[in-house]
Amino acid sequence: MRLCSLLILTFFTTMSCKNTGPSAEDQKMAQLDPVQTEAVDGYERAYFASGCFWCVEAVFESVKGVKEAVSGYSGGTIKNPTYKQVSYGKTNHAEAVAVFYDPKVISFRNLVLVFFGSQDPTTLNRQGPDRGRQYRSIAFYQNSDQKKIIEDIIAELNETVYDDQIVTQVLPFQKFWQAEGYHQNYERNNPKDPYIQGVSIPRLNRFKKQFPELLKDNAH
Repeated sequence: MRLCSLLILTFFTTMSCKNTGPSAEDQKMAQLDPVQTEAVDGYERAYFASGCFWCVEAVFESVKGVKEAVSGYSGGTIKNPTYKQVSYGKTNHAEAVAVFYDPKVISFRNLVLVFFGSQDPTTLNRQGPDRGRQYRSIAFYQNSDQKKIIEDIIAELNETVYDDQIVTQVLPFQKFWQAEGYHQNYERNNPKDPYIQGVSIPRLNRFKKQFPELLKDNAH
């Protein structure tokens, strides 16, 4: 069960991260050149963080053109991070997903819209009941075109929806570390988990209601 499950929400509310702004490590990473990944069998990769990776993985896997989403860690510099290290805030990594997608079916821009449309990008270091920098919102870019797409969408949403309150970080992608095997497809494999019932499924359903045109046929 997640360390930030509903059963121990009160504990994590009192233990929320004290450093509410970008860390020194964030600031250093923001100055790095992005790493461009190569397509695999025609599928490109995009990387996002917006809270519980169980939730984010399920959202992206419901989208047309997405082959799969893989849960993992990104945004920090520690090599081979573990779930225990990340969950306890021992690293600067955030829970993240790698999205394998067919650019002929869905564009990077639409993936960014999915990213913003499936979270609250105005809650600093928090998403739903999960609190701490490991749950912060990050859109990773691999080149200048992706960075511009992300920044343009943020500007548009700040003007039309969020009144300049978006706190999502925009960082150059460096490295993605795949999470332990039991985290992969967790929502699908553990439908009776209290966290899945109380947080992940409602979050997925809210996204489906907002973006029905982007859903795979079997995701409706």
